[in-house]
Amino acid sequence: MAVAATETNTQELIDKLNAAYEKAHLSYEDNFWSTKMALKGNSSDALAATKTAYETFLGDPVNLRAVREALEAAKTGKAQLTAEQEKVLRIMERTFGCYILEEPAAAALKEKINSLEAGLSQSRNTMSLGYTDPASGEFKKASSVQLRNTMRVSDDEATRKACYEGVRGIGPFVSEQFVEIVKQRNKLARLLGFEDFYDYKVTAAEGFGKTRLFEIMDDLEAKTRPIMAAARERLAREKGASALEPWNMSYALAGDTEKAQDPYFPFEQAVDVWARTFGALGIEYSGATMTLDLCDRDGKYSNGFCHWPQVAWRKPDGAFVPSKANFTSLATPSQVGSGKTALVTLLHEGGHAAHFANIDQPSPFFSQERAPTSVAYAETQSMFLDAFAHDAAWLGRYALSRGGEVMPWKIIAEGYAATQPYDVFALRAMIAVPYFEKALYELPEAELTKERLLALADEVETRVQGGLSPRPLLSVPHPLSDESSCYYHGYVLAEMAVRQTRAYFKSKYGKLVDNPAIGKELCEGYWRPGNGAMFLDLVEKVTHKPLAADDWVHDLERPLEAVLREEEADYKEAVAAGPAIKHGQPVDLKMRVRLVHGDEVISDSETDGGLAGACDKFKVWVDKTYLAEQPKSA
Repeated sequence: MAVAATETNTQELIDKLNAAYEKAHLSYEDNFWSTKMALKGNSSDALAATKTAYETFLGDPVNLRAVREALEAAKTGKAQLTAEQEKVLRIMERTFGCYILEEPAAAALKEKINSLEAGLSQSRNTMSLGYTDPASGEFKKASSVQLRNTMRVSDDEATRKACYEGVRGIGPFVSEQFVEIVKQRNKLARLLGFEDFYDYKVTAAEGFGKTRLFEIMDDLEAKTRPIMAAARERLAREKGASALEPWNMSYALAGDTEKAQDPYFPFEQAVDVWARTFGALGIEYSGATMTLDLCDRDGKYSNGFCHWPQVAWRKPDGAFVPSKANFTSLATPSQVGSGKTALVTLLHEGGHAAHFANIDQPSPFFSQERAPTSVAYAETQSMFLDAFAHDAAWLGRYALSRGGEVMPWKIIAEGYAATQPYDVFALRAMIAVPYFEKALYELPEAELTKERLLALADEVETRVQGGLSPRPLLSVPHPLSDESSCYYHGYVLAEMAVRQTRAYFKSKYGKLVDNPAIGKELCEGYWRPGNGAMFLDLVEKVTHKPLAADDWVHDLERPLEAVLREEEADYKEAVAAGPAIKHGQPVDLKMRVRLVHGDEVISDSETDGGLAGACDKFKVWVDKTYLAEQPKSA
């Protein structure tokens, strides 16, 4: 839909653009969910068509021209704007400016890319992924999440290696289609006047180009390289040189502690624990509806995410439109480690949902999850909240076995000892993705072949991570999809902001867990503005200092002994106090929650006695479906 300024007055223009945005966004997101969840009747053609329609609306020059004409009329005195109308027109101008494809060739090329991406997505969803059991020779189907979980917990090295080879097989499977997409993406970016696709994407999302981004990244890379080298030497010294093999590294770091902690993260309790954690932080969802699809199954998209077909905003008459969120993870409840993985995903994606549910601005354009919303801004909210699962102050309150026993300090301390000296590995794995995408889009087109793509991934893993990675770069789903490609740097910038925000709140309040002031500050400082404010400005406003890596580097350099002293004190206080909202007590997040498994609706807080009732019904379903033969106590 395109709207000409001459056809309508300013408020009518704003209303029509708001309505058109909602319609296009909802149609695309409904198809996105249907396709990614492999629901009945899903269609890659419908997904491609609605994505094209959505992006056509966002990139229609007529819409941008109408907005600019309205702003110009006010500037020259031909019309008057309220402050709110000008605010809305400015965010519309900024949003449309991220998507305008004035060249007819560019618009046609974008439609071609959408079709190629939809084809790759469908192909990847039908890939027969798994590993060959070294004991029986039998091929066992498993998702990428299951393969990585098995590498982390299996005592058998041959099985771990088979799982690594399974997840590494994703690269050759997707490479031929992906190479063609990379070529077309670069062609599009250069038609639009950018150096390459990475430069195009980062400029649209963050407001600064690839050169500035990698000045920040290169500084972080240089400062943490010696920490990584020391950590790799320490791991080889403590666990043997074979611990550095990609199929052994995750197990060497977490194999024993993962299994020891597993009884204290019952999968079927994860939704309840997440709800009580957020409730005690004072987080609410402003009347949102959330649909959660938490368990793995064939054909399901291999990465957790949270999208919101209906975005939150406030209409001109003052009525608030609550969001509708779709949330997925990939748990196998009977598998060791699945409970913690599910809970961390709930905290992370639930953080995204809380952020976007609480945007309170006079247009849905402020809740646009893609550009001009900063990737780093969005990820700061989710990563801040998933960090709680690693705090002893949280573990002492919420990490309980099915029998109600608190996770012992000894297990927590062993977990810190096994992982804290190696936290730098997560940082290096994080920065490997943007370095890989940067190198990929900088390759001359003549070198863009399947073979060069596979070799480049190995080269970047070895250079950035010190060796081949337990999570091969081509198994990371983000680069394959347009909306998440050239995106991963956002996690890096966000982690800087998370460390800085946590340090600020600790200095201000002394504690984070079960502190309702935290939810209030997050909502008022980070969430309500939406993309109407710039990421760097928001961080500085909340923490009262410019964004820097200082707090992150400080955490990496802290001696293990100092970490253990502080965390043990927090743990003892947590056990004595217990959670602010006890197990079994009602918690109201101001949200309707639907728990589903594909097309099956498991429970619904609106019809099953509130959130507690929905959680109880979900527990029964999990027990019947996955845990009937599993022990019910630690």
